Amino acid sequence: MTHARLSHIMFCLIMSGLMSCIVTGIATVKAIGFGPGTFGDWMAAWAFCWPIAFTVIVVLGPSVKRLVDRLVRPKA
Repeated sequence: MTHARLSHIMFCLIMSGLMSCIVTGIATVKAIGFGPGTFGDWMAAWAFCWPIAFTVIVVLGPSVKRLVDRLVRPKA
């Protein structure tokens, strides 16, 4: 278990990993189709994109949270 103060970073790490994996998989199959090299190409794209996705979520996540808080009505 990690310390509670790291929960935001853990969330960003897991969310960016899952989303970048799914999106790069879909984009790779759409671009080159299924074939013997598809999995390797997908993993290469994922390895490239995951750090970018993580950085974007860490940097922009707080701004998105504030925007959502303004758009959503509090519970009554």
